[in-house]
Amino acid sequence: MPTMKRKHLRAVAGLAVATATLVALAGCSGAGGSGGSGGSADGSGSTIRVLMVNNPQMVDLQKLTNDNFTKKTGIKVKYTVLPEDSLRAKASQEFSAQAGQYDVATISNYEVPFYSTNGWLLSLSDNVAKDSKFDQSDILKPIQDALTGSDGKVYAEPFYGESSMLYYRKDVFAKQGLTMPANPTWAQVADLAKKLNDVEPGMAGICLRGQPGWGQNIAPLTTVVNTMGGTWFDKNWNAEVDKDGFATAANFYVNLVKNYGEKGAAQAGYTECLNDLTQGKAAMWYDATAAAGSLEASDSPVAGKIGYAAAPVDKTKNSGWLYSWAWGIEKASKNATAAEKFIEWASGPDYAKQAAKAYGWAQVPPGTRTSLYENADYQKSAAAFYKQVENAIKSADPENPGVQKRPAPGIQFVAIPEFANLGTDASQQISDAIAGKTTVDAALKSIQTEAQKVGDTYKKKQK
Repeated sequence: MPTMKRKHLRAVAGLAVATATLVALAGCSGAGGSGGSGGSADGSGSTIRVLMVNNPQMVDLQKLTNDNFTKKTGIKVKYTVLPEDSLRAKASQEFSAQAGQYDVATISNYEVPFYSTNGWLLSLSDNVAKDSKFDQSDILKPIQDALTGSDGKVYAEPFYGESSMLYYRKDVFAKQGLTMPANPTWAQVADLAKKLNDVEPGMAGICLRGQPGWGQNIAPLTTVVNTMGGTWFDKNWNAEVDKDGFATAANFYVNLVKNYGEKGAAQAGYTECLNDLTQGKAAMWYDATAAAGSLEASDSPVAGKIGYAAAPVDKTKNSGWLYSWAWGIEKASKNATAAEKFIEWASGPDYAKQAAKAYGWAQVPPGTRTSLYENADYQKSAAAFYKQVENAIKSADPENPGVQKRPAPGIQFVAIPEFANLGTDASQQISDAIAGKTTVDAALKSIQTEAQKVGDTYKKKQK
């Protein structure tokens, strides 16, 4: 994404600081204390504080830290682990204030452009990215680009990268005499969901995120919007939320999950859908490719039973998103050297070997390094999905995710600071529509009003 950032971020940089304050949501908690702890020049003897999302792969890393990273370096790590929405709010507060409370945080390719433009991140180009053992060139180019600032410097290193795809129960399909196309359309998926709903006790035809949060239901919904001909904004910053393409996609998504989706869909997110598919409560699931390793884990009851298809489409050739949970260092950190060593470990090639030893190759954080996809052990363990994931990441196109030109890039989000607030507010409206508390049309009318306020801000900047 660097090509878009250099042109686009000049327009958004001035808005980022004010927006970050708005993004910070009330009620979030985290570890207290100062970021500074002294320590030697090489970082040994230091204690760093890491703000981290509570996804399964991160929890695995937390368990491996003492016996691997700390034992080797002498650097202790204190983690604050939060759900995604709370993590985003806490990170926004921390980095915009440069409070120095945390040294490292999991941020994404959404935050990197404007965090780096506003000087909130320490550049990793001079040390981590130059480390021959780290091997920056080994990182998949779409992920490298997504984590590079408008100045061409690296500001975050990936823990894992992902696109999106469709998961389905091969055994259930076979029992019902159904076939999943390799590149399904959303119309085909809806037809399959109808046929599969309740074919086994308590089994939904499909699981889709309904939980509020711009990183929850808005992420998959926006990919449906893109492929069904819609967009959040046209090239002139006119909001398009209540127009045909967006409205078609929103009605489709809401009706699909209401009619054939999981129980409690309005509050179901990534974790809930992962659990539902694992526990036999869903026949299909459209979501992040990062879930594949958990589904194929040695202790997973559905290991070997899951099929993998490309993200469903309608009017576009591809619709998978591009995303990376990555490690960034707060510029105000007093433990930069130790923090860099942590990132060299947590994003480096050695961590994959340690995770594989502990949990098996299928559960190694995916989507980051070419060497992983060339590793024979990984190919064997992840045979069911590794090629599908690699292809999905490489085919993702943040610059042109839909059928029309956009004023800002992004597949499952719009790459502007204001989208965090806009998407969060919209997600509540969509969740309410799924719960039957409002209609899709009423929800879109409300979202359109807020989206146009954002669009008008950028229109003024263009004059």
